[in-house]
Order: sequence, then C-alpha cells, then structure tokens
Amino acid sequence: MPEPTVRPRRPADVPALVEVLAAQQPASRYPVRWPLPFPVEEFVVRPGELGAWVATVDGAVAGHVAVLEPGEGWETAAFVEATGLPAVRLGTVSTLFVDPARRGLGLGSRLLEVAVGHVRSLGRTPVLDVVQEHSVAADLYRRRGWRVVGEARPHWLPPDREPVLLMTLDA
Repeated sequence: MPEPTVRPRRPADVPALVEVLAAQQPASRYPVRWPLPFPVEEFVVRPGELGAWVATVDGAVAGHVAVLEPGEGWETAAFVEATGLPAVRLGTVSTLFVDPARRGLGLGSRLLEVAVGHVRSLGRTPVLDVVQEHSVAADLYRRRGWRVVGEARPHWLPPDREPVLLMTLDA
C-alpha cells in the first residue's frame, strides 16, 4: 500500500489539481456550479490564502486543501455573527477535495488535520462552510468534532438547495 504524504502546494501542482477537481465533481457535486463560470485554476488557487497543501500518493497529486484569510462578504459576516469572534481570529478551511480513485486512504482527514493545525498555529479558530446535500463531506467534519453554528445562503447556491452549513472546530 503506497504511503500518502501531505506537503505545501506548488505552482506546478495546479494543472493536476484541476484534473482531480474535475474527476471528483460528478460524484461529490463539489463545486456546486459546474462547469465553473471562471477558470478552474482560480477556484483552486484563491486570493487571501494563508496556506495550501496537496496530498500525494506515489508522487502523484491526489488531494488539496487551503486555509484562507476571511475576506469581505457573506461568508465572513456569517461566521462573525455565528461565532461571535472577529474576522481576524478566524481561519477558513477551504477547497478540500480528493481524487475519487484514491478514496479510502485517509487523504481527506490528513489534509483537514494539516489545515486545522495551521489555523491553530496562527492563533485562530477554524471555520468552514459545506453544502448540506454534500453529506459525505458534512459527515467527515462532524466525525472530526466540527459543529454547526449557523446557516447561510450564498449567491452561487441554487434556490432549490438547502442553505450551506457554517461549521467551527472548538479548541
């Protein structure tokens, strides 16, 4: 069994990450809008990143996660209201996805652990949002101790969908 590793994302990883994101989207429905109305590379690499990591198996990129600085907009306002913490005390775990051919190796859990560890090292509280219909992802977070602190309806969410869950991981 190959031993997975997690390391910081490099610019050369982005093309493979675009392929992994596209490969996992039909089953996970993440991201909700697909095809995206902008280059997929801009979904993977985002402004305000505080860190980004890839999981590899046998040297091949097999997953991704990033931590973002809370920016302006609906998400930060919702987390500030839900947690009672100022935005500068939050770190948003984002863009977590795994190659469907590599499921079952614990890559999602390992990536999540690295992201949470980074947020904590910055003295911040980890937060994330998840589409309710993405039960596999929501279940992963709940199993890891994340709790729902609110709901929000972002502009990109179709009106027939349930609001996204806002989650946090207490110390």
